[in-house]
Parts: sequence; C-alpha cells; structure tokens
Amino acid sequence: MTPETMTLLAQALGLGLAGIVFGLAYFAVLRRSIDGFLQPGRRRGLAVALTVGRIAAAVLFLWLAAKLGAVALIAALVGFMTARGIALRRNGEVS
Repeated sequence: MTPETMTLLAQALGLGLAGIVFGLAYFAVLRRSIDGFLQPGRRRGLAVALTVGRIAAAVLFLWLAAKLGAVALIAALVGFMTARGIALRRNGEVS
C-alpha cells in the first residue's frame, strides 16, 4: 500500500469512529429533547434549544467531514448511522 492509501484509510477509520461518538451524543441529546417536549412548562424552551443545537452540530460535523473529501464524509456518515442503530437497540426499538 502506498502512503496516500494508508493516510486515506486512517482518515476513514478515524472519521468512522468520530461519527459513532458524535452519533451517540446526538441521539442522547435527541432523547433529552423529546423528554423536554413531553413535559409542560419551561422544559420546552430547553428542548427547542437542544434541538437547534443538535441540528447545528450535525450540520457542522458533516460539513467538516465533507471538506476532507468524499471518503471522509461517507465514513463519518456510516459511523453516524451505526450510532443510530445502537441508539435504537438501546431503546428497544429494534430486536
């Protein structure tokens, strides 16, 4: 393997792992947002703020991955979707 290939592979693995970590945090915040929307009172304001922050963070994360190239973006997205599957299993949505 050439050094460029090794660098690309290391970048893809790193961004895949970063996608999993980011995705787990994203879905944990999503859970808190949902809980906030279901409770009356001032928690709805926090839920709205968490939702806006969560979406902004996802856009920023994927934009930064895209700046590194297509392989990096795909690796980050695969990691993010892996975290989605983990979050669904944790909540009992998928058997």
